Amino acid sequence: MDICKKIAEELKIKVWQVEAVIKLLDEGCTIPFIARYRKEQHGTLDDEQLRNLEERLTYLKNLEERKETVLASIEEQGKLTEELREQIMAAETQVAVEDLYRPYRPKRRTRATIAKEKGLEGLANIILLQMTDKTLEEEAEAYLDGEKGVLTAEEAIQGAMDIIAESIADEADYRMAIRKTTMDKGTLVSVAKDEQEKSVYENYYDFESAISKISGYQVLAVNRGEKEKMLTVKINAPEEEILRYLNKKVITRENENTVSCLERTIEDSYKRLIAPAIEREIRNELTERAEDGAIHVFGKNLEQLLMQPPIAGKVVLGWDPAFRTGCKLAVVDETGKVLDTIVVFPTEPQNKIAETKKIVKALIDKYDISLISVGNGTASRESELVIVDMLKEIDKPVQYIIVNEAGASVYSASKLATEEFPNFDVGQRSAVSIARRLQDPLAELVKIEPKSIGVGQYQHDMNQKKLSEALGNVVEDCVNNVGVDLNTASASLLEYVSGISKPIAKNIVSYREENGRFTSRRQLLKVAKLGPKAYEQCAGFMRISDGKNPLDATSVHPESYEAAEGLLQTLGYTPEDIRGGLTGLSLMTKDRKKLADKLGIGEITLDDIIKELEKPGRDPRDEMPKPILRTDVMEMKDLKEGMILKGTVRNVIDFGAFVDIGVHQDGLVHISKLTNKKFVKHPLDVVSVGDVVEVKVLSVDMQKKRIQLSMIV
Repeated sequence: MDICKKIAEELKIKVWQVEAVIKLLDEGCTIPFIARYRKEQHGTLDDEQLRNLEERLTYLKNLEERKETVLASIEEQGKLTEELREQIMAAETQVAVEDLYRPYRPKRRTRATIAKEKGLEGLANIILLQMTDKTLEEEAEAYLDGEKGVLTAEEAIQGAMDIIAESIADEADYRMAIRKTTMDKGTLVSVAKDEQEKSVYENYYDFESAISKISGYQVLAVNRGEKEKMLTVKINAPEEEILRYLNKKVITRENENTVSCLERTIEDSYKRLIAPAIEREIRNELTERAEDGAIHVFGKNLEQLLMQPPIAGKVVLGWDPAFRTGCKLAVVDETGKVLDTIVVFPTEPQNKIAETKKIVKALIDKYDISLISVGNGTASRESELVIVDMLKEIDKPVQYIIVNEAGASVYSASKLATEEFPNFDVGQRSAVSIARRLQDPLAELVKIEPKSIGVGQYQHDMNQKKLSEALGNVVEDCVNNVGVDLNTASASLLEYVSGISKPIAKNIVSYREENGRFTSRRQLLKVAKLGPKAYEQCAGFMRISDGKNPLDATSVHPESYEAAEGLLQTLGYTPEDIRGGLTGLSLMTKDRKKLADKLGIGEITLDDIIKELEKPGRDPRDEMPKPILRTDVMEMKDLKEGMILKGTVRNVIDFGAFVDIGVHQDGLVHISKLTNKKFVKHPLDVVSVGDVVEVKVLSVDMQKKRIQLSMIV
């Protein structure tokens, strides 16, 4: 297989682009580096295209390795024909290779192998040839052997049928055709093990869907229901059609001596050997496809969450709500430094509301707090009511926001949090995290294992290794897209920078602690274990504000400094002039090709340098929707049908989006209510996590705590 050609066809890109990316990957370049600084070589493929290319490359390389293993195994058995070699080499999936290998794979003892040991293969061949003019009982007489345990004609015929059944089941073409027919025309069915038992799986107590149309979330739901022993799940295949197909393929002559026997054998082969295996394969394929879809949605949600704009320049009070143990508060300054922590008890059972208000007002005055960040967990609603009541009693403008605290408890109990705040308890650490994730969501959320952030569905039911890798890639792309401040970034943030491993990230922080601020990107080469290759990969993503060279504060890579300085000189500027940005630079550089040739760089690189010098160190998160800050509170009972509200998208799933409208319980906008302007294949085509949207209240179920919303207002 020509891997480059195959990938190019699948991803609808050019072969030379695939070849260029493979070469860069082989040289040890990372995806973010290739995407940002090697555009000339691969033709401006974006991060997502490059990730897809790398994933397909890995799969196809593994496929080729498997083919070699299979070929070697069959050749060792002396059964490899040129035709079989060509079939295996032409196979495009692992399943196709395994189908072809099945007859030659070493087997455990089966009914067929036992029959072969009894010398019944000859009888099986006679039946399969369908040319005998004797009855099968007469043919079987020649195969009776007391020593081998074949005592009657019936036993001999049954053994021959077992051999034939296995050979039919091992035929690759048959399996491929049956698998396709089952996928195209079969259904997946789930029923309750106990219809009287109430559970979250009631929608699947009597469920049937065409395999070709079933949604990923439905597959994951029935899988979980089956795992929890609430559901029985099976595949219903078009059995009659499949048996007709096999009869037509196997029974090639109208021989009255063999037809009946072969029909019974075919039915046995299908029901006993083929159908269970095909069912397993289809269930696995559906699950894998559903997982891939869910991981994609999780990744997109995570990306939007990480790329939410930071609320800079504010002293924030982080509020981790709770009942019995009290609400933990933490004050952090504009840089995220912790100024104070305290515990208050405004909720059940203590209800010290007046005392809490007094303490919080004092903190607001002392530290000039302008924003309160409240976690959305237990006692969030009760805390919010106290905060709103208190805000009405003070003169200065203070706002609050409910933040998604998913993962805060995971972080606060982690080794990392213990190292960062050795003298704090988990509640204090959690309050700090809740405050900081508002100030800089990306810098704070990278400290938490991505799958613990909770912006997906069924994340605990899928391949954890695949999920972790995919989400790790998302975090890596976000961190490198934004860039990091070399003098303030934590080790947790630095380890996601292109080319930087965990040990090197720690070494950078240690170097900073021992030697003070970095004043030049070149100083990175003095960091232990950070060699020239790692420097090449990471340097462009590291930012140094107020450093010796103004270009160190930009995303211009050090390898392009000479070209950038040449550009500035040509236009009558010095590097110092870029500190505030050079607005209008693009208007002064009309003939890009001529200028690029003069500077010895490509046009794409020149375009990137110009964009960066116009807005040095620009933050792509600034273009994202800002979070909604509140000063008043609503409760679920305040909602009325038809009410129009603004809300923030908290989670996007296969069948809709959950929107926070400020009443503690997120409302669901079903996929059918996202828009009436176009057909919506997936909610992600319309909304993303963090979007601020206008919604209409359709219905409120106080008992079930469910809110139905519509974005068609």
